[in-house]
Amino acid sequence: MKNIYETIGKVEMFIAKFALFALSFLVFAAAAMRMARYPINWANDVATFLFGWCVFLGGDIAMRKNKLFRIVLITARLKPKTQLIIQIVNYSIIGLFLIGMIGYGVASAIQTNLRTFQGIPGFSYTWVTLAVPVGCLSMLLTVILKIREYARAIREGSTIQDDGSVTELI
Repeated sequence: MKNIYETIGKVEMFIAKFALFALSFLVFAAAAMRMARYPINWANDVATFLFGWCVFLGGDIAMRKNKLFRIVLITARLKPKTQLIIQIVNYSIIGLFLIGMIGYGVASAIQTNLRTFQGIPGFSYTWVTLAVPVGCLSMLLTVILKIREYARAIREGSTIQDDGSVTELI
């Protein structure tokens, strides 16, 4: 199971990197071509598609690597076990939000089934909106694994560092 999760993470990273590179290149090329009076009509549509996938896959990548924004001014002064409990509560709230986003994303993908891009006839907008439930499902899996990891650390009397490494409590 761990190998599958790591493989999914590598695939996500590849897709996100590719999407970010292609998005950047496409926006630059479209701007340059527009200046040369040869606009690329479909560039904004493809950029929208790539941006949606880049954002939601990037969210899971950040969560996997413990790079989510957080303020630890108060929690850093608490006992390590209390910090772990707060992390579990935070991830539980995030998990509930992600479950809602998955439901909303699926409904949105169904609603946009017949909508197509202006610049790309025949390409359904559903492919963009699918980034929401797919990305949120991936983040939900990460949240579940993080909660499990923090619960195990509490049971074993250890703590988890920002880089994800586990250390024993003294």
